[in-house]
Amino acid sequence: MKLVLNCLLFICFVVSGAQAQISNFKHVVVLVQENRTPDNLFQGLCSGPFGSDNSCSTTPTLSQYNIQTNSWLDKTSQSGFTQPKSIALANDYDLDHSHNGFLAQCDVSQGAAGPFCRMDGASSVNCVGDCPTRPQFRFVKNKKGILDPYLQLATQYGWANYMFQSNQGPSFPAHQFLFGGTSAPSPADDAAGVFASSNMVSTGGTGGLQVTAGCAAKPKTAVKLIKPGGDESDEIFPCFEHETLGDLLNKQVSPLSWRYYAPGPGTIWTAPNAIQHICESTGPGGQCTGQEWTNHVDLVSADILRDISACNLRNVSWVIPTCQNSDHANCTDGGGPSWIASIVNAIGNATSCDNGDGYWSDTAIFITWDDWGGWYDHEPPTILSGPGGSYQYGFRVPLIVVSAYTPRGLINNVRHDFGSILRFVEQNFNIQPGSLNFADARSQSDLTGFFNLSMAPRPFSNISSKKNAAFFLKDKRKQIDPDDQ
Repeated sequence: MKLVLNCLLFICFVVSGAQAQISNFKHVVVLVQENRTPDNLFQGLCSGPFGSDNSCSTTPTLSQYNIQTNSWLDKTSQSGFTQPKSIALANDYDLDHSHNGFLAQCDVSQGAAGPFCRMDGASSVNCVGDCPTRPQFRFVKNKKGILDPYLQLATQYGWANYMFQSNQGPSFPAHQFLFGGTSAPSPADDAAGVFASSNMVSTGGTGGLQVTAGCAAKPKTAVKLIKPGGDESDEIFPCFEHETLGDLLNKQVSPLSWRYYAPGPGTIWTAPNAIQHICESTGPGGQCTGQEWTNHVDLVSADILRDISACNLRNVSWVIPTCQNSDHANCTDGGGPSWIASIVNAIGNATSCDNGDGYWSDTAIFITWDDWGGWYDHEPPTILSGPGGSYQYGFRVPLIVVSAYTPRGLINNVRHDFGSILRFVEQNFNIQPGSLNFADARSQSDLTGFFNLSMAPRPFSNISSKKNAAFFLKDKRKQIDPDDQ
């Protein structure tokens, strides 16, 4: 049965008079996949073993998934619509998901209440690789059950109908928002609505994209800044200085532990590398040497599985996959759903940890995707007013929430963004919500609606997958970054 929990967690307790099973979670795990939209990746919620013909709607009731299955808006089509076609998860082309790609797909217009996205410009998004006709208008076919772990998690636990990336662009700024609540170089820049808007470019030599980022990036590496009004003429070296969620965790009277797992030190997905006081770079082209970097950044993605097995799960963990397991188009080999299932299963089966209480009864798991990847999605984002409105918010991405206190089949209809995840961590660990004064303060939600801590913890059942933790722990393939976007 699908449920919707629309009241705040603590208000629910007061009204019901129920006794909470736990007061807060000891562990929060943020699993970040790559470049998908709900319309692209989760058509399986609408039919087949995980859904029915009436389980999806673009104007959903409280118990329906907000997925559009046909007649996708396309202003280049004579009818104004395109019928989507299927594609494999491991496809052989990639779509532009830069800030320019956002602008093309959004097709921004001015309305009485301010700017809004028409959502009919996906056909204008550039494609690289073996591109079919209208490559943007594709949904992933659940061939041989490859998506079953995602669909099982979404239907057994919590699904967000309205989760949006905070930024209007690609991975580097997205991961900055997920880790520190902003892609602005400084607090003053954030307040002024000035953000790093794109991935890295080289300002010397032959130019072009470089998969190098942060305070130890190669010399002459630069990232574009977007200012209020949309001007992106300025570029800076990608080394910033402001507080992050990791800093808030460190500052507690009893410091809270955190770990950032990523497949490489200088990539656009390893967010701590762009924060000077964490990286403490030896200089451009050098390396991060800071104690915070050494203490909190792990450059082997699969070490999350080793740490869970060793009962060494931190209070907060960010987990970034390798290319093969990322879901990134023209990069993944289809391992993403199994990768996510292996981590959830490891947590669910770590019954001897936390003094024998096990991790399952005190861990909240958030599974999201860092940006939309250039794929079609029908749901327009809210564009913020004020100085930051030129870059916030971006397109919709999937969000699945998993815990022992998440009712089965819960569908949440509140609008969320990456700042909502930070805000949840803050309130969960009794940190003043919005303490960074970035996206955590601007967000209107804290994701507590996905949990009912007064209910008895649900017993854990393994998520079926084609590959298990042993595969990822023994995988000898070179760790490859998810891609250059």
